Amino acid sequence: MTATMAYNLISRWSGALGICAIIAVIRPAHADPRAVVELFTSQGCSSCPPADKIIGELAKDPSIIAMSMPIDYWDYLGWKDTLADARFSARQKAYSRMRGDREVYTPQAIINGSVHVIGSDRTGIENAIGATSGANGVMSIPVTMTQSGKQLTVSVAASKAPSDKHGEVWICSISKAVPISIGRGENRGKEITYHNVVRNLVKLGDWNGNPGSWSVSLDTVEHSGVDAAVAIVQDGSRDRPGPMLGAAYTSLH
Repeated sequence: MTATMAYNLISRWSGALGICAIIAVIRPAHADPRAVVELFTSQGCSSCPPADKIIGELAKDPSIIAMSMPIDYWDYLGWKDTLADARFSARQKAYSRMRGDREVYTPQAIINGSVHVIGSDRTGIENAIGATSGANGVMSIPVTMTQSGKQLTVSVAASKAPSDKHGEVWICSISKAVPISIGRGENRGKEITYHNVVRNLVKLGDWNGNPGSWSVSLDTVEHSGVDAAVAIVQDGSRDRPGPMLGAAYTSLH
């Protein structure tokens, strides 16, 4: 996402005693996001670069939170993915179990935790966004992030429907753009830029349909190369992920 996704309201007070307090409230600049698109990709997959490019394009749309989740199960093909995380492979397989199919492949895009399409199919992604919008409480819960000093707080609003009464709250550490020169495997000799790469996942807590807030140290979120964060509220659990109920994105620098 671009910086237009959020704005910082920064208040400063300074007096004779030289006391200064800074609080930044981060909220969406436009309407709440309508979709979360997760791309399961691999540096060792020759079919993935077009999908990686599409994620970069979607990341510019302030109404979409697009994330890359590099998997590790193609590492044996001759090139070990330098961004891969076994947790992303597990997440992709968990989605498949919840759908009741065996559709685990790259590039695969999961839209709003509900529908999967080929990640290089831009029209398919857009159609899936339209098909899932508003269904089963998808993206119906407002989520905001507030930064105060070295702490990031995720606030989740109350449920808008009787059925939306549970979910897990997660925060994802994001690197907006990571160029990688690939030396071996199917993409050898190529330099590919991966967009909104998830570098860490931290569960903040459980949401029960009531308004709630969860705080985490910025030191937990920020690592080398991390310059953004995504907060998600998702039905189900880590092993049984369901529809995406709400999300927010913010730049950290």
